[in-house]
Amino acid sequence: MSALEGPSLHLRGHILLGDDREVSDLWVKDGHVTLTRPSAQGTNMLALEGWVLPGLVDVHCHVGLGKDGAVDNATAQAQAIADRDSGALLLRDAGSPLDTRWVRSRRDLPRLVRAGRHIARPKRYLRGYGLELDDVAQLPDVVRQEARAGDGWVKLVGDWIDRDLGADGDLRPLWPQDVLTEAVAVAHAEAARVTVHAFSSEVVPSLLAAGVDCIEHGTGIHPDDMYTLSERGIAVTPTLLQINEFENIARQADAKYPLFAARLRDLHERRYEQVRQLHEAGIQLLVGTDAGGTIGHGRIADECAEMVAAGVPVADVVAAASWQGREFLGYGGLVEGSSADLVVYPADPRENIEVLRHPTAVILRGEIVAPV
Repeated sequence: MSALEGPSLHLRGHILLGDDREVSDLWVKDGHVTLTRPSAQGTNMLALEGWVLPGLVDVHCHVGLGKDGAVDNATAQAQAIADRDSGALLLRDAGSPLDTRWVRSRRDLPRLVRAGRHIARPKRYLRGYGLELDDVAQLPDVVRQEARAGDGWVKLVGDWIDRDLGADGDLRPLWPQDVLTEAVAVAHAEAARVTVHAFSSEVVPSLLAAGVDCIEHGTGIHPDDMYTLSERGIAVTPTLLQINEFENIARQADAKYPLFAARLRDLHERRYEQVRQLHEAGIQLLVGTDAGGTIGHGRIADECAEMVAAGVPVADVVAAASWQGREFLGYGGLVEGSSADLVVYPADPRENIEVLRHPTAVILRGEIVAPV
């Protein structure tokens, strides 16, 4: 649509720009937001009314990952579309064995921030998912490689079951402190941030000492460490949909790794209390589904509902899933001239988290991509 034809969309009602910022009208012109009433309205302009949020954010998903490792491009596309149609228009891919750079050239698919591949050790993570380093001394060089290949993020596996211990196998940190610290410094020198898979309590002090930027899952973070995370601005992604699977994983591990199974059951039992304590400590909580692998894509509303069930105020969850998540990834809220990546709802999701399940319209780059 040319400039002479005016805007293509007029959104009215409650336009939530960010924390404590709301307007009653917004227009979309040439794929971008304008908050100034246009002089020419355009003959084909569509009006939509409701509660309008910046597109939702899934900060922990895996486009291109299936339960056995990499999937084909067609499956990855279907995963991205499922996320998009749920209202998740910005994705941080927290590790994928598939090269998904092509997603970024597709205007009909969500914006994708890639973290490269998971970095782990042999037999110390899920088979087929990540890069497995035979020598821990390789970690800094591999981090440099993945930082340059990704979009400003590197994903490390911080702990996993030590299968070499047999029945005594349990969650154990993967990396020596000196190597981990050097690797994080290498990532920062490449202008990349580091996020780390962490289930156990034992791994957290080493992550803090190394200076990581974000922790995924965080089921074992001790209260004594929570305030350090808060002071340093280290965010945590609880991934409650994934933690809900711990009982199933424990059942499979019972016979061979009883200590590991018992640990997972304990973490599962305390999952809501853990998230509530993280929130009360002032830690920034991010919303991530851990989709890919065994979790289906397009479940951002389910993850938000789980966080509310854990005791996080609904308004805080909505903010984390929208403008705060976007700000964390460097995209920010809605301002004059920003890309029109929006979700329209029939009611206020800050009053009822279930509203997120039923968007009136999903608008990506100024185009309605998922009317319902």
